[in-house]
Amino acid sequence: MKVILYSSDLSTELNLPFADGGVRAGFPSPAQDYLTDSIDFNRDIIKSAATTFYARCVGDSMVEAGIDDGDILVVDKALEADDGSIVIAFVDGEFTVKRIKKDPNDNCIWLLPENPNYPPIKVNENEQFEVWGVVTFVIKNVCKVKS
Repeated sequence: MKVILYSSDLSTELNLPFADGGVRAGFPSPAQDYLTDSIDFNRDIIKSAATTFYARCVGDSMVEAGIDDGDILVVDKALEADDGSIVIAFVDGEFTVKRIKKDPNDNCIWLLPENPNYPPIKVNENEQFEVWGVVTFVIKNVCKVKS
């Protein structure tokens, strides 16, 4: 799965109404009379403005992790990539999103897809490799219009 990178612009503020009481996915509950809280993605999703960027996914190698083609990822470059983290990695001139697996026995790193149709990628010492950031949120478009 490839990604297209975007920088974050935190110069604006957009406070949107927020149903802080939750929205039930089972039986309906009485509607809230009014919404008093607001959510601002710049404030509530981005923890470090200087180190956060966005990436749009292209492909389907991470579908079993809930990341689909067209989703927007919020990525923080300041976070340490732990074993099992979903990361944006730069491998031999291309960006990809994968789950990172650190193999201490073999002293190597694997980039694991979340789709059985794709093979794992073993990062070799002679490859250009860098973890660009850790995925912190996935923003989905669940209401895609079918043509």
